[in-house]
Amino acid sequence: QVQLVESGGGLVQAGDSLRLSCAASERYAVGWFRQRPGREREFVAAITYSGANKYHANSVRGRFTISRDSAKTVYLSMNNLKPEDTAVYYCAAAPSNRNLDSAWPYAYWGQGTQVTVSS
Repeated sequence: QVQLVESGGGLVQAGDSLRLSCAASERYAVGWFRQRPGREREFVAAITYSGANKYHANSVRGRFTISRDSAKTVYLSMNNLKPEDTAVYYCAAAPSNRNLDSAWPYAYWGQGTQVTVSS
């Protein structure tokens, strides 16, 4: 069982930055998803096992960046935050590097961290 723990969420103002962390018990491909109020969970960003390939949703490209360290932690750097970025952010681990922009490859999910952006 892979354990995932997200941290770094909080309340910020529009235009501010935050960095979310996802500490995993094992090294996997990792994705970030978010669930905005009243909406379904959606893909935000993903990174392959080696870190060589990264994927970002159109809605966050240019503002958010996914990265990982040499061990088991994955980060989501979020700049120029907007009120519509308000959501619970989840990280998830996938056993393969395929279809990382979909939810179905992910076998393990964290509990989520709240990000609230005020206008």
